[in-house]
Amino acid sequence: MVKIKDTFVERRKYVRLLTPLGIAYTVPGSGNIRQAITKNISADGLRFETTDPGLEEAMVLEIKLDIPTAPNPIHAKGKIIWKKKVSLEDLAPSDCGVELIEIEEDNKNTFLKFLCDLIYDIGKDADSGKVTR
Repeated sequence: MVKIKDTFVERRKYVRLLTPLGIAYTVPGSGNIRQAITKNISADGLRFETTDPGLEEAMVLEIKLDIPTAPNPIHAKGKIIWKKKVSLEDLAPSDCGVELIEIEEDNKNTFLKFLCDLIYDIGKDADSGKVTR
C-alpha cells in the first residue's frame, strides 16, 4: 500500500488499465445474458457501467470477457464488490466494481498474457513520448 500525504491509501494490488472490452454476464438464477463494456481491468478485477437494477453487492456473476487476441472469450466468475450511480439522475447508470474470484484454468494464461501485453505497450508508448491511454 502506498500512502500519499497521509490521507490516501492505495488498496489495489494491481494496476488498473483503462481498456474497453466487451463482457457478457449472467445474474445468478436469472439465466439472462447481459452485455457491457469494461471501463478498466486488472489481474484481479474489472469495472463496468450498467443500467441493470438487479445487480447488487456480493452477487456472483458468470462472466465471459472478450479478449481481442483470443479466439474464444475468457470464462470467469466475479463478485460485485461495489455499485455506485454515475450521476444523481433517477435513471442514471451505475458503475460496478467486480473482483474476479475464479478464471477457468485454460483461460488464465491467455488473460494474463493479454494484460502483460497491454502494460508492455503502455511502456513503449511512454518511451516514445506518445500518450495513448
